[in-house]
Amino acid sequence: MAHIAFFAPNGPGHVNPLLGTAAELVRRGHRVTFAAPEEFAARVTETGAEHVPTPTTWRGGGDAPQMHGRGFVRAVGLLLEEIRVVHASQVDRQAPDLVVHDGTLAWWGRLLAHRWQVPAVENWPNLVSNEHWGMHQEYTKFNPMSPRFLLTLFRMARFARAQGVTDVAGFLRGSGAALRLVTLPRAFQYEGDTFADTHLFVGPDLTARAARQHWTPPTDDPVLLVSLGTAYNDRPDLYREIARSAAGRPWHVVMAIGGTDPADLGELAPNVEVHAQVPQLAVLRHATVFVTHAGMGGTMEGLAHEVPLVALPQMAEQRANADRVAELGLGRALDPDTVDAATLWAAVEEVAHDPAVRERLGWMREQITEAGGAVAAADAVEGLLTQDTPTL
Repeated sequence: MAHIAFFAPNGPGHVNPLLGTAAELVRRGHRVTFAAPEEFAARVTETGAEHVPTPTTWRGGGDAPQMHGRGFVRAVGLLLEEIRVVHASQVDRQAPDLVVHDGTLAWWGRLLAHRWQVPAVENWPNLVSNEHWGMHQEYTKFNPMSPRFLLTLFRMARFARAQGVTDVAGFLRGSGAALRLVTLPRAFQYEGDTFADTHLFVGPDLTARAARQHWTPPTDDPVLLVSLGTAYNDRPDLYREIARSAAGRPWHVVMAIGGTDPADLGELAPNVEVHAQVPQLAVLRHATVFVTHAGMGGTMEGLAHEVPLVALPQMAEQRANADRVAELGLGRALDPDTVDAATLWAAVEEVAHDPAVRERLGWMREQITEAGGAVAAADAVEGLLTQDTPTL
């Protein structure tokens, strides 16, 4: 039995994609510790893993930076601050046999694996980049010569060197990873075939969370689920417009509105229900259409349930996902800043009744199934335990 240490940042979209793999490794008899902020303790322990609480400097509150321009530079600074704090809280732990960490944000996993000289597995819950396609080429645009960005990069490099990292460029690229898992099917990735030798696309695994979620529609009307995620969801104007325009339509509308005050939406029609959060997987089992911010977690959840998507992306990464949804014929992408009720409902009705969309959803569901999910991820992780794998 090996000790496998998981590390995740403060974000459901980065914690949830790791839970299935953790649960599968526990089922196979390994000791799994899962370091994440306290708010994720319940969902971690439900996998059978041991929750290790971590501090966080990311408190949300609607102040998440946009991931382009100056916002991207600010985000890198916030990441460095989080790395310092979380790394310090974990550095004195007993070394595990292997580290699995979120590749996008939990860079303390890279540093700890290097310190302990154990293999590191990076888990990527989003589109990945190489020389053929990259988020920075079309979506995350910023000035790489910005003095503020260069200063932050220098501070990041200095911190890495202080932890004994000599190949700083390799550290920043994550090139020391023994394995890169991607929790989406290769077919969804732009230029997916060009990643064959560098990434293992295992697709999402939703079984652990789905088993504990329940929701029953109150009528026989088709269900429209509306959710803009957890980080960029401060859109009372949009929620109000959807709620108002739903009155009298033959749909049951379920909206997750985050921290928005329900009173700001005005009087709700009988066919509209609003909540801060909803059991998303349970609602998707009954949904006819999903209006989504196109975060990768929600996108994969909708596609796994063969629910057509109407995407209202709120930031750069979500725009890339939304464009891919439209490109692959899995739904429609709309501009959240200009969309009105007529345009939104036209898209909802269109994707609900388009046989071509239904056919493409069936194809994508097959791709997700064939990717293997948590079983494929656990197989790959276990394969490293018998190898003498170099680390950065």
